Amino acid sequence: MPCPLSDVQAFEAHATDADLDDLRARLDAARLPEAETVYHAAPDPHRWEQGVPLADLVDLVNYWRTEYDWRSFEARLNRISQFCTTIDGLGIHFLHRRSARSDATPLILTHGWPGSIAEFTHVIDELADPKNADAPAFHVVVPSLPGFGYSDKPATTGWGTDKIAATWVELMGRLGYSRFTAHGGDWGGVITTILGSRFPEHVIGIHTTFAEGPPGLSTKGLTAVEHKWVEEHHTFWTHHAAYAKQQATRPQTIGYSLVDSPVGLLAWVLDKFAEWTDTEDSPFETISKNRVLDNVTLYWLTRTGASSARIYYESHNSLDPDLRVDVPSAITMYPRDIASKAPRPWAQERYRQIIRWRTPQSGGHFPSLEVPEYFVKDLQEGLTAVLAAWY
Repeated sequence: MPCPLSDVQAFEAHATDADLDDLRARLDAARLPEAETVYHAAPDPHRWEQGVPLADLVDLVNYWRTEYDWRSFEARLNRISQFCTTIDGLGIHFLHRRSARSDATPLILTHGWPGSIAEFTHVIDELADPKNADAPAFHVVVPSLPGFGYSDKPATTGWGTDKIAATWVELMGRLGYSRFTAHGGDWGGVITTILGSRFPEHVIGIHTTFAEGPPGLSTKGLTAVEHKWVEEHHTFWTHHAAYAKQQATRPQTIGYSLVDSPVGLLAWVLDKFAEWTDTEDSPFETISKNRVLDNVTLYWLTRTGASSARIYYESHNSLDPDLRVDVPSAITMYPRDIASKAPRPWAQERYRQIIRWRTPQSGGHFPSLEVPEYFVKDLQEGLTAVLAAWY
């Protein structure tokens, strides 16, 4: 469905039966490699040293093929209300849930990779119309990043995080939200940071699980925990970031596999859910198979394996070192997040009005999926502090 050029149009997700039949046929005909050459009895994180273990993948492929119900997730998307609009020649898809409360504040939630709008579908209602009357309410907007989900795939270069942030301002304006709050993690955290820095006339304040300080800061005076974060950051980018380097340099090459093979796509994404969650062995300790497959199936049906990978080509290591955020900021550092846990002294060099800082005891890179109740409460309390500071 083409999006209108200047206004906003309702959108409904509906995969064809032919596409779902094709997915099942490809899963039936999948060619799998032999098992990994390391073996550890479950539960043991070392089982994943060479990537997704064969037994785990076979189990999930069989579930995807025989039990998973895409139509259920599709119906959930359509109940929330979906829309699209064209900005700078690109169709942007988004969820939009207006609150019934007259005191509600506009809020834009931005996902990252390998996530999608599926990260937020189950928390939108509580954010818009919380059961606790004392909790803040929000008009919630959840856009699909360019090249992700039902948003259009850019046909030219230039759709990096700075342009996406400017696009979000335009999108919120079209919805009547001249001032709004913002939350994001992963690439969504980068975009949220840029929103708070470049557009303070529109952004009331931000909440993020991403807090990268400027480069070249000293480790002198850091706590033992902060030193550990610095070591983890170095280890991650030295030993666990091959996916990012591949997508930043050759997204088209890996894209053929991600668009042509559902098993290849599943393994590529599942590897990250396993490594980046706060679990001892499997991501399914905290996230259901259905939640993971909602996300992966959305990538599959929209054929966005290659186009989503290009955000790394456009924006990897491109955050302006001089970027500073002066709007009120609430920051939460989940313990098992990857590569984005900055020591507070470093974060304060970039985020110059941190009004709330939290380091919870559990949670990883996908907190809305891993610890959804805590995520919602933390977001509500963080943005309450942001609004108090702004007003």
